[in-house]
Amino acid sequence: MRSRMLRDRKYRLAVVRQSHYWFFHFYFWHYVKFRTAEFQRQMFKMTEDMSLRLIAITAFRGSGKSTIMNMAFVLWAILGVRQKKFILIVGQTQAQARQHLRNIKEELEHNKMLHNDLGPFREEEDEWRNSCLVIRNHGAKIMAVSIDQAVRGLRHGQYRPDLIICDDIEDLDSVKTLEGRDKTYRWVKGELLPAGDINTTTVFIGNLLHEDCLLKRLQREVESGTLEGVYREYPLLDREERCLWPGKYPNVTAIEAECRRIGSPSAWYREYLLQILPDHERLIHRDWITYYGSLPLEEDDCFLRCVATGIDLAISQNDSADNTAMVSGLVYGRGDDMRIYILPNPVNERLTFLETIDRAKDTAAAVSKNGHKTALHVEDVGYQHALIEELERDGMYVIGVPPKGQDKRARLALITHLIQGGRVLFPRIGCDVLVTQLVGFGSERYDDLADALAILLLPMLELQGHRTSFSLAELNRPSTFEEDRAEERRHSGFYYPDHSDDRVSGGHEDILSMQW
Repeated sequence: MRSRMLRDRKYRLAVVRQSHYWFFHFYFWHYVKFRTAEFQRQMFKMTEDMSLRLIAITAFRGSGKSTIMNMAFVLWAILGVRQKKFILIVGQTQAQARQHLRNIKEELEHNKMLHNDLGPFREEEDEWRNSCLVIRNHGAKIMAVSIDQAVRGLRHGQYRPDLIICDDIEDLDSVKTLEGRDKTYRWVKGELLPAGDINTTTVFIGNLLHEDCLLKRLQREVESGTLEGVYREYPLLDREERCLWPGKYPNVTAIEAECRRIGSPSAWYREYLLQILPDHERLIHRDWITYYGSLPLEEDDCFLRCVATGIDLAISQNDSADNTAMVSGLVYGRGDDMRIYILPNPVNERLTFLETIDRAKDTAAAVSKNGHKTALHVEDVGYQHALIEELERDGMYVIGVPPKGQDKRARLALITHLIQGGRVLFPRIGCDVLVTQLVGFGSERYDDLADALAILLLPMLELQGHRTSFSLAELNRPSTFEEDRAEERRHSGFYYPDHSDDRVSGGHEDILSMQW
């Protein structure tokens, strides 16, 4: 077949126009150094599927994804049956985007067979200094842009972008903080996708950089059905430890040699196995998070014990200031069956002092349930004591949570065993930012929701001086409201026991296993 393709141009064009696979293996044969793997065949099939409007691929380093999707696919989409006219190649920076375009240009210049079949091209810059290649015989343009550029309204004649390729538009620095990840996500959703048309195909390719990076967000949206498209993940080794590219890595020795060449376990797991190694400094791991679909029903023997809201106060209105956060939860059950259900959509805003008072009162009213008065847990330190006094003056039930000299990390560490043990449950929708702050604590720009959760949970551990048989429901039973406030004032504050040994040796009984 190949010999006939070499001799017969008409036959050759008929074959390569229908098949991206044959287009690649004929014109880009010099890139085929190993036997094509099954996962690479799947990539070719996805590009040939005219019904797909979005393709997202996370694949190991050196898998050939950029060569297949960001170079060969771009040219086949022009020459082949897709007949694309305006292609955007997106890089994280303009320099990276230009390099992608330069790779295509060099291939067109030095690949004589491809140049003869595709026709002449010229390089130009538009009025925004975007680098472009114009394929004159096909009336097509390839433009390189970066994620910091406005792309809405871009046109090539009557054509809006009909193929968009995004290759490694994030890096380790840009995904470190939620702010950085949100910035990329907003640009993709607000600028890039609207730049296309109803027949536009958008492709995202890259490596696994973070549990909340753009590709993982797209995966969640595709799998939940909120985004139409396909997501594929190709680690070097699958779950059965089978190599996805045996042509390049035929045995364990070859894989181990590649691992030694990388020389970094964390980079190997992230770049090749598509796994984020747990950070030894991380307080809470993502696989500790337990989700619930709905709140328990009273008839399920999971009676409601307590309603509470943890408040982390911040009153500065500067753009760089922290947010005021309020996280609410419901405590159900008793003893070993006690569970704390975190409610969705916590408050996470910049508020003035007066706005905080109003929002706290509104939140308390909104989350109260079955006659239980909401207990507001507020850190009792410095100016925050004024918030406690104002809320009490307005008739709210407030529990002051003294810091006891502990910083945010120490506070959060005290309640991690509740999360790891599945005692604290989170809603599947409405707490994404809170969960992100928990698993990324210490590296995320903001941690207000995480601290509000700690403030919510700490008073539920133990009260110094209270009888061991007291019921959490008594904390907010309306009939004993004044009595509880008076008792609270008689004590210097709360004592938060260190349960870290529980996780290591299991030597101490968890406070929530006690009979209240």
